[in-house]
Amino acid sequence: MLSLVLPKGSLEKATLELFDAADLTVRRSSDRDYRAQIDDPRVARVRVLRPQEIPTYLEQGLFDLGITGRDWITETASDVVSLGELKYSKATSNPVRVIMAVPNDAPWQKVSDLPEGVRISTEFPAMTARFLEKHGVKAKVVPSYGATEAKVPDIVDVIVDLTETGSSLRKNGLRILDTLLTSYTELVANREAYENPEKRAAMEDISLLLQGAIRARGKTLLKLNVASADLQAVLDIMPSMSSPTVTSLAGGDSNAVESVVAKRGVNTLIPALKAAGAHDILEIPISKIVD
Repeated sequence: MLSLVLPKGSLEKATLELFDAADLTVRRSSDRDYRAQIDDPRVARVRVLRPQEIPTYLEQGLFDLGITGRDWITETASDVVSLGELKYSKATSNPVRVIMAVPNDAPWQKVSDLPEGVRISTEFPAMTARFLEKHGVKAKVVPSYGATEAKVPDIVDVIVDLTETGSSLRKNGLRILDTLLTSYTELVANREAYENPEKRAAMEDISLLLQGAIRARGKTLLKLNVASADLQAVLDIMPSMSSPTVTSLAGGDSNAVESVVAKRGVNTLIPALKAAGAHDILEIPISKIVD
């Protein structure tokens, strides 16, 4: 039914892991194969292409649904429908930023300080040009095709580039002058395909599965039994997404308790629950959480 395009490159591994967690495993003959398939009746065709190209292909109707960054949607000014942010990226669940950076020893403290004719290297020339025009700066924008931060100061004076953690900037002796855009990865659709009720329903199903897989990250399910006399002591230290589920067991003097908790810290939580009177404690992995 749907033709789907996924990002190749830095987001590729994280995207394939997300689809696998959502039970939409992407299969292809090798890591270099641009053709793929998903064993799901809602997905008829899958391609893996550069995220820079995906918004344009979606706008043109070459694909129905795809994953790319807000940065490339903005750069290409593509008219697509967003089904929502997918809060994952290549290193963390944080967004990436399109930033303007200068050498640590540069005299400029804000964008308007940049002199006329300053040379700027970037993979986002259109976005950069709009940003400079907004701030009244006349600069020479030089398109970059990788390793942008390495071009300062020998080739250019300033860069506009993506950063997620800032470690590469610091390593190259650069500081951030301004932020042009904060960008999450998004699930986006061709506008005409989205208006088709059958295709829209399939898109929303896929979005639900992906969001459920993201929401489950870092979570685990704890199940335990506890005597009624110790129940409150256990509940006092048992975290949960809303409130723990408590069920009376046969016999009337014991209860089953279950709760979704953060995976981080469970190593100290389980002994604490045991000390409070819990027993038969189970920790169960979660692949999806759907509201």
